[in-house]
Amino acid sequence: MRAALTWRDKAEQCIYDLAFKPDGTQLIIAAGNRLLVYDTSDGTLIQPLKGHKDTVYCVAYAKDGKRFASGSADKSVIIWTSKLEGILKYTHNDSIQCVSYNPLTHQLASCSSSDFGLWSPEQKSVSKHKTSSKITCCSWTNDGQYLALGMFNGIVSIRNKNGEEKVKIERTGGASSPIWSICWNPSRDERNDILAVADWGQKLSFYQLSGKQIGKDRMLNFDPCCVSYFTKGEYILLGGSDKQVSLFTKDGVRLGTIGEQSSWVWTCKVKPDSNYVAVGCQDGTISFYQLIFSTVHGLYKDRYAYRDSMTDVIVQHLITEQKVRIKGRELVKKIAIYKNRLAIQMPEKILIYELYSDDSSDMYYRVKEKIVKKFECNLLVVCSDHIILCQEKRLQCLSFSGIKEREWLMESLIRYIKVIGGPPGREGLLVGLKNGQILKIFVDNVFAIVLLKQSTAVRCLDMSASRNKLAVVDENDTCLVYDIHTKELLFQEPNANSVAWNTQCEDMLCFSGGGYLNIKASNFPVHQQKLQGFVVGYNGSKIFCLHVFSMSAVEVPQSAPMYQYLERKMFKEAYQIACLGVTDTDWKELAMEALEGLEFETAKKAFTRVRDLRYLELISSIEERKKHGENNNELFLADVYAYQGKFHEAAKLYKKSGHENLALNMYSDLRMFDYAKDFLGSGDPKDTKMLIKKQADWAKNINEPKAAVEMYLSAGEHMKAIEISGDHGWVDMLIEIARKLDKAEREPLSKCAFYFKKLDNPGYAAETFMKVGDLKALVHLYVETHRWEEAFALSEKHPEFKDDVYVPYAQWLAENDRFEEAQKAFHKAGRQSEAVRVLEQLTHNAVVESRFNDAAYYYWMLSMQCLDIAQENEQQKTEMLQKFHHFQHLAEVYHVYHSIQRYTELVPLCYRCSTNNPLLNNLGNVCINCRQPFVFSASSYEVLHLVEFYLEDGITDEEAVALIDLEVPRLNKRENKWQEMMSDHAQSLRLDDNTDIIEDDDPFTAKLSFEQGGSEFVPVIVNRAVLQSMSRRDVLIKRWPKPLRWQYYRSLLPDASITMCPSCFQMFHTEDYELLVLQHNCCPFCRRRIDESNQ
Repeated sequence: MRAALTWRDKAEQCIYDLAFKPDGTQLIIAAGNRLLVYDTSDGTLIQPLKGHKDTVYCVAYAKDGKRFASGSADKSVIIWTSKLEGILKYTHNDSIQCVSYNPLTHQLASCSSSDFGLWSPEQKSVSKHKTSSKITCCSWTNDGQYLALGMFNGIVSIRNKNGEEKVKIERTGGASSPIWSICWNPSRDERNDILAVADWGQKLSFYQLSGKQIGKDRMLNFDPCCVSYFTKGEYILLGGSDKQVSLFTKDGVRLGTIGEQSSWVWTCKVKPDSNYVAVGCQDGTISFYQLIFSTVHGLYKDRYAYRDSMTDVIVQHLITEQKVRIKGRELVKKIAIYKNRLAIQMPEKILIYELYSDDSSDMYYRVKEKIVKKFECNLLVVCSDHIILCQEKRLQCLSFSGIKEREWLMESLIRYIKVIGGPPGREGLLVGLKNGQILKIFVDNVFAIVLLKQSTAVRCLDMSASRNKLAVVDENDTCLVYDIHTKELLFQEPNANSVAWNTQCEDMLCFSGGGYLNIKASNFPVHQQKLQGFVVGYNGSKIFCLHVFSMSAVEVPQSAPMYQYLERKMFKEAYQIACLGVTDTDWKELAMEALEGLEFETAKKAFTRVRDLRYLELISSIEERKKHGENNNELFLADVYAYQGKFHEAAKLYKKSGHENLALNMYSDLRMFDYAKDFLGSGDPKDTKMLIKKQADWAKNINEPKAAVEMYLSAGEHMKAIEISGDHGWVDMLIEIARKLDKAEREPLSKCAFYFKKLDNPGYAAETFMKVGDLKALVHLYVETHRWEEAFALSEKHPEFKDDVYVPYAQWLAENDRFEEAQKAFHKAGRQSEAVRVLEQLTHNAVVESRFNDAAYYYWMLSMQCLDIAQENEQQKTEMLQKFHHFQHLAEVYHVYHSIQRYTELVPLCYRCSTNNPLLNNLGNVCINCRQPFVFSASSYEVLHLVEFYLEDGITDEEAVALIDLEVPRLNKRENKWQEMMSDHAQSLRLDDNTDIIEDDDPFTAKLSFEQGGSEFVPVIVNRAVLQSMSRRDVLIKRWPKPLRWQYYRSLLPDASITMCPSCFQMFHTEDYELLVLQHNCCPFCRRRIDESNQ
């Protein structure tokens, strides 16, 4: 740090106080009984202000810059506007010692020898508060909540905005150590408000708002008259009896002197937000200084160490952006860094630090050695075991214990020094002198090696990674590059202020100057881009740049130098540059260029970087071919061109290398058939067919199916042509193909038939099957299309297909509710069990769906089916008869339930014993008295007036019918008018309405008697005489087929006509039956159609 005097002026009286306008443009000075207003830019006196009658002791500017205040020995305070006009004046009882504006509310505090006042523009009067001692100084906190007052008796009183005392700080010196200046730290970053206190006990102290002291008192060795902070609170200014202004850290560490004066310094302040300082002295001198803070720093590869707040050192890792702060309590003068070493020079010592570990990312340092000795040097360098001090022409090598081991004396001033590496204890140094000489020095060797000498002074030096080349920036801003071994000047570039070689690439360097960054690879032209600052390092793709006080790592793509190498086909060098950092696009370009240049190793690495598996497979295949002895580079290049899409170039190379077939395949695969035809060669039919096939495939893929079919047919690919035609429903095309095909080509013909069936053209399908001779497929076709007549005709000619026809036919009939026909078809096919299974399933469905009438019908059908099986199959006879009775019973039950479900109420009456039976009968459908089974109407399910009777043993069914038919006349005097009516569909007994019936005693009636109260059923058994006495009109017979016996029923109410269905033998009231027949044209139980003959 150094101070440069900007301007100076002298007043006739002592300068007790000064204040800057907040924008920094004006400086107000209290000189005698006047205020002097200066322009800070050049020290011009703008205007003297008169208003006070006695010496002005203090002046303060409001934070908003609208007004300022002055206080004088004449006991008055004057408020001035920024236009330098006095607008208000008020007085105290004693001389005014200090004034201060609240930073937020702009309330003015004015302090005198005996009291202090608080005034704000909205108040009419000043509120004053007495004090026990003379007030010498005052200061507001940042938030404007508290005012600190410094007293002559050594006490600091902290008041709130209303003037009430909140904290009282009593110092040890008491009245012998008057407080002469106080100031709150203006920093917004501090956690607590910190008050700096300077007293005439020659101490500087710091306190918190609570009154607690921070640290210990700092001895000053002079009487301080003024203390003030920089705008951000990082530094403190102190002036007083030592006739100079001293710069301190915010913690009170002295850093240096700002301008020595010839008399006491009564006031000093910093221009807002700047490094300019104004100083006022006892003799009236006004000085304006600029503080210049030099950069103290060191760099080694990616670690940068620099000074912060004058006493701290921050080490920054330029790649990871990690930072570590090393706190110090003394001024840092020099910094040097090398590998794991860090050296910090302070006024009275040098500290050497080392890293905790060898980890490259480790950022924790610890003190290794202390050299407690004062050194004066221009430059400082640290090595593994030594420090190097540079003093103008002299270099000294010291061990870490402070012992001088070696010394070198140069011919001229040393301008630049740098460690260039080496084994520990034997590092090499690169030294540049003002006379242009460049030397290499090893720390363990007293002799310096002259590398070369140039005519201009050295400003900056760097050596390439392999130490073969040297880059020098001279005082004429020229960058010169030499070959170290031959001393030859390789090239030079203008407008350079610093230079650095790339530590990872021998032939690359960068230099900065004129606002540009210049990158140079080998002897190619320079690539420029804008950059402010100095280049201090170049590592891979990162360039380390120092701009003003900050170091930054700039990521620079290495594209430009890479392309320069590519232009010269220097692929390996280009790859090395790319490894430093280029974009993905650059990597792809490098890979392609290397591939076209047949530099497969470089191309492979580059494609691996961009993860392009397709090209890696190509390179791998080429390498395999080379291993097997293939070395035709033109063929390799043709493959490369084909992969890149340069098809015509690839085809030319294929042809040139004698591989026209590869060009043909390429163009065919690309569907570029016109180009492919040029490479058909001698017209090999195989090649031609292959080309047509590929063309057809392509036509299919681009939705040109008709063209594809024609091409497939011409190429002999009938199956593909058939598939396309079938999928698009082109029947005409399929017919044409099928008729052209030979009958021996079964597979394509079968495919045609398949599509004919699918497209609902069974006629053409049948024609195709006949052509192939596939009769089984033809039968299946007829069955699937329900063309039963053709199927029956075919099965007649070929009985082996009988099952294939009749079984599906029967199933179809059953599915279409044509059960009688289905039954016949099952019989015809010999599938009786299948018929039973289908009917059982239909019955189950009807029950589940509550179609009880249908269920009754299906059970009747099943019973008759079982009866047929019993007639034909002696082995199953017993089982089938059981099923017959079971299914007959279920048919009747469901037929009954159909009516019950419709809420028909039945009150059973036994016509044998004339007993009324309850509706719910635990015995079942029999009389509770005589146990005679009821005979129900199959429509209304009323009990019919019928009694079943049985034949006496020895009487056959035929004899019984003959005896009944004899009908012996009865012994009654009245003629019986019953008429028996027979038809092909019913047997009825009808009474002539005009005749009164008076029957005599009937032998059958006598048979109805039984023993009352018996629990066993006593059937009615008749002999021949009773049969002979019966009238044919009164008897109904169920003529069951064998092996079943016939059932006989006698009507007990001949006046009520009963009809029996000749098919299912169910009984009905004649009127109900005729009505149902009219409605449905069939029996309501078995659904036998009336127009069918009795079978």
